[in-house]
Amino acid sequence: MNNLEQLAKLIRYFSLVMSTEAGSGHPTSSLSAADLMTGLLFGGTFRYDLDDPRNPNNDRLLFSKGHASPLFYSLWAAAGKISEQELMSFRKFDSRLEGHPTPAFPYTEAATGSLGQGLSIGLGMALNAKYLDRLPYRTYVLLGDSEMAEGSQWEAMEIASYYKLDNLIGIIDVNRLGQRGETMYGHDLSVYKQRASAFGWEPIVIDGHHLPQVLTAFKQALQSRDRPVMIIARTIKGKGVPFIEDQNGWHGKPVKKDDLARALDALGPVDRTVRGRIEKPEDLKPKSASPQEAARLSYPEDKPVATRKAYGTALERLFPRYPGMVVLDGEVGNSTYAELFQKKYPDRFFEMFIAEQNMVGTGLGLSLRGKTAFVSTFAAFLTRAFDQIRMSRYSRANVKFCGSHAGVAIGEDGSSQMGLEDIAMFRTILDGIVLYPSDAASTEKLVEIMAQHEGIAYLRTTRKETPILYRTDEVFRIGGSKVLRSSKSDRATIVAAGITLHEALQAYDALKTEGIMVRVIDLYCIKPLDHATLTQAADETGVVLTVEDHYAEGGIGEAVAGSLGAHKTTVLSLAVRKMPKSGKPGELLDYEEISSAAIVNKVRTIVQGREK
Repeated sequence: MNNLEQLAKLIRYFSLVMSTEAGSGHPTSSLSAADLMTGLLFGGTFRYDLDDPRNPNNDRLLFSKGHASPLFYSLWAAAGKISEQELMSFRKFDSRLEGHPTPAFPYTEAATGSLGQGLSIGLGMALNAKYLDRLPYRTYVLLGDSEMAEGSQWEAMEIASYYKLDNLIGIIDVNRLGQRGETMYGHDLSVYKQRASAFGWEPIVIDGHHLPQVLTAFKQALQSRDRPVMIIARTIKGKGVPFIEDQNGWHGKPVKKDDLARALDALGPVDRTVRGRIEKPEDLKPKSASPQEAARLSYPEDKPVATRKAYGTALERLFPRYPGMVVLDGEVGNSTYAELFQKKYPDRFFEMFIAEQNMVGTGLGLSLRGKTAFVSTFAAFLTRAFDQIRMSRYSRANVKFCGSHAGVAIGEDGSSQMGLEDIAMFRTILDGIVLYPSDAASTEKLVEIMAQHEGIAYLRTTRKETPILYRTDEVFRIGGSKVLRSSKSDRATIVAAGITLHEALQAYDALKTEGIMVRVIDLYCIKPLDHATLTQAADETGVVLTVEDHYAEGGIGEAVAGSLGAHKTTVLSLAVRKMPKSGKPGELLDYEEISSAAIVNKVRTIVQGREK
């Protein structure tokens, strides 16, 4: 016990000096949880190979309250994996010790700092351990009491209980103070206990500064069966430094250099040579399968198929070839057609119900344990989880998203169900891939491309059936497009994808009867764009018209205009610009002026204008 007390004091020392040296950071949030984390890592329950952070048998540790990064880094310093000199680089430009943890530091499981996400990520890791890899590692998530106001936490808690994740342990650091004052419930631990219990968790209430209670709580957590555990710890913000203890106004503020000596004196003598010991985990192998040949792709050319159905068919068909796949859906699997995969491979499918934020976080957690996670729901509902999506990029996620029911073409369901912002959203993800197939054959090829690609990719699918355009041996690639109609007499280029590509092809036929030849390009990959093909079309036809079932802002039109920004060619756009409403798909395409008739009218105007 004496060694743990010395380690906790050392960790407080590190947290103070590194944040003072940086001139910024969150030392008070670190001091409150120092005893909890010292007890966890060095008290005998945590198992971790310090020389191999990616060891599949390691217990996982996530700081959902990522602002307590001084504590996080100090723990690994106390374990002997960071030098005091490196701690002093905290928050500096070239340091791997960033203000909130990221994978730049190899002991970071996931990028955190946007509150309310760590528990969902941990849930994904716990699912992986219990149901996929079949390994005994446990996942621990340090939570702040302020972030328990986030709905995503309770999404995670209900799903963790549903899946009986007794290998998931949450630790709420109830230090009473948030950024601007007292948290919702202050030090009333009974509220957290009641809620955790109501959500099916086993609550353990302790004094977070009493090391014997801390150690007992972690040992008790290991005994839970079929219930996740929530350790609810009463702590004091700034614990160990009397002039900042339990004082409002210190959140996110380091002790000034002039006051550091006084703060350190309050800690008392610190043994800077003491180091903690962590036991290694068992050497076990994850359950795995070898790649097998997938069934052949086959679609009758005369039978229309919805791309959303082709998505589900592709998942089912491709799994033997990509056995690392796992599929999550938000209780719309009979519409996204993820249910086809679920029926064939139920052990690789996780129903996430109508809780999209948690679904994305869970997908990230699974991907960080080596799985290729496919996450699907209506395109409109993915916008709820944009914070989780954008944060997953900073964790170097390998997650594939599918948004179905995109655009006004879904028809009578109306505006609440129409994904009209999704392309813009996913285009903002650094290095993200955005794909928009127009038929079943291309959908299947693009799903396979997603499975092969390492990183974030988004597939936009359509509700209604569409004709087959491509042979099953057609080749698709990231950054590609397809020129479906062209001639030396083309007077404009129409760029479309998904449902509007079929409208563009109808417009081509109508314009051809009038002697007006146009080029039609299927922009199945919206990011990255096929700049070479677009530039050639601009050079040869003189004008580019984009047509999309998406709002103009951030969609295909702006993407193409950006690609051709330095080109003299005019880029025009037909997009959704009116308030959507219920109606038949054809009526809505006409109403928004993105139908074949609208394309014909626009091209006529373009040609007439150029003839004057």
